[in-house]
Amino acid sequence: MPHIDILFDQLAGARVFSKIDLRSGYYQIKIREEDIPKTAFSTRYELYEYLVMSFGLTNAPAFFMYMMNSVFMNELDKFVVVFIDDILIYSKNEKEHEEHLRIVLTQLREHKLYAKFSKCAFWLKEVSFLGHILSEKGVVVDSSKVEDVLNWKQPETSFLGLAGYYCRFIKDFSKTAKPMTSLTKRNANYMWANCEQAFQTLKKLLTSASVIAQPDVTKPFDVYCDASGNGLGCVKE
Repeated sequence: MPHIDILFDQLAGARVFSKIDLRSGYYQIKIREEDIPKTAFSTRYELYEYLVMSFGLTNAPAFFMYMMNSVFMNELDKFVVVFIDDILIYSKNEKEHEEHLRIVLTQLREHKLYAKFSKCAFWLKEVSFLGHILSEKGVVVDSSKVEDVLNWKQPETSFLGLAGYYCRFIKDFSKTAKPMTSLTKRNANYMWANCEQAFQTLKKLLTSASVIAQPDVTKPFDVYCDASGNGLGCVKE
């Protein structure tokens, strides 16, 4: 599966966006006749088999991602980003975007892939995609995804997963989160008192994250790295 950070690295200079969400994407993939028996499951009444790809199949995400990359092989990293059944089209101007949209929609029609119109959006200056807000200015955390974080009580699960998803927006994330990540170690003693400050700090940082500008890949970069006993970080300028 592609890394979210890498998907957004190609958006520098983009000013017009559209997004397309496939309708129950997995169900649009038929299972080969000889593989249908492998999907069998039993109920109290009888045995059933899937004729289309189920969301619960182990290799379903990887196969669907492979298929989508194959469909848009010539467009990826040029004006298309794909993550499973979510498609982002980005362009530098409206004229260019019109042509890009035509190409993407033609590809979908030729491969008989159907979108859910209510979840699609076209000709946007700012778009919500995979938990981020994308615009000409860059990438920022989608506030609607984290606005409830400030009201979270002491967590027992999940919080580090959410915070880690947005770690690129939080300076010194690994250092700040260290007291909490220590609790995830095997046989660690659960002592929350040492984690409360880290928890409150991360909540504040998540809801006030800054915009990350996209790099201009036509120019040279300088990479600065630093490490300590608590974390490792680097900055690309």
